[in-house]
Parts: sequence; C-alpha cells; structure tokens
Amino acid sequence: MAIRMKRKYKVIGVMGPSDTATVKEMRCARQLGRLIAEHGWVLLTGGVKAGVMDAANRGAKEAGGLTIGIIPRLESKIASGVDIPIITDLGSARNNMNVLSCDIVIACGMSAGTGSEVCLALQPRASKHVILLNAGATAKDFFRSLRPELVHVASSPTNAVALVKKLLRI
Repeated sequence: MAIRMKRKYKVIGVMGPSDTATVKEMRCARQLGRLIAEHGWVLLTGGVKAGVMDAANRGAKEAGGLTIGIIPRLESKIASGVDIPIITDLGSARNNMNVLSCDIVIACGMSAGTGSEVCLALQPRASKHVILLNAGATAKDFFRSLRPELVHVASSPTNAVALVKKLLRI
C-alpha cells in the first residue's frame, strides 16, 4: 500500500550523482530545477552542494522557486539554493526520506545513491512514479523490469516535466 499525503503543493524530487555528475547531467538538472519552479512546484533534492543536487537548486532559485534539501550529515555543505534544509545526520539512509517526501522522482543521471533512491521509490509501500533522464540502457532495462508501470524515460528536461504533468494529471 502506497503512502499518500494530501498537500497543497506538488513536490518534485530531483535525484542524481553528486561528485561524479557529468556536465550534461548538471546542465539538465539546472534546467529541471528552473522548469519545476516555473510550474509552481516545490523542488526536493539531497540538498548537498555538489553535482545534480546543487545544479537543480540553482536552477530553481533562478526561477524564484521553493526548495527543500534533505541533508545527509551534520558536516555536509548545503547547496546555496536550499530554502528549507532538513539535516538528518542519517547518511545514505536519508534516501528513503527523499523518496517518500516527494510526489514524483526524477533521476537525472545515475550513481549508486541515485539507484538506491529509484529502488526505494519502486518499493510497494512507496510506489512512486520515477522518470529516468540521462540513464544508460542497462539502468533503464533494470528499473523497468522491476515496476514497468512506474518507470518512465525522458529524453530531455522539458520532456521530463511534460511527463510529470501527465502523471499528476495536470
């Protein structure tokens, strides 16, 4: 059974690599953050000042958006664009909070941490839609094999946002 909370704002999670993020992944994440803010949605990331998290927050702030960062450690450097930092001191265990706190997960790129977030989103108790952007063929095939009805593939940040709108029935 999926956990659903009725809330005023739509919260869109953008997950992705931190230190190993590519220039393309960071460019896409920044555009995603901007588009999420332009649609009036709240951006949720892991909140750290690195890679996809940092880029998505910068994009959202450029468009005047509201951002939440689920911070893994007390000593973590928080992305400058995070409005509401939630400092967990849980390390990677905070990934479950990331997933459960958003309406839809967009994975921008792939790493071990991002993969764990996608898997957590696909768990029956969460059952969150996941949009894969910049994921390789192996990752796409693997995640689709787990929960094909919840895994979607986007070709660009604009396409990812169009999928969000369709999935949220907006």
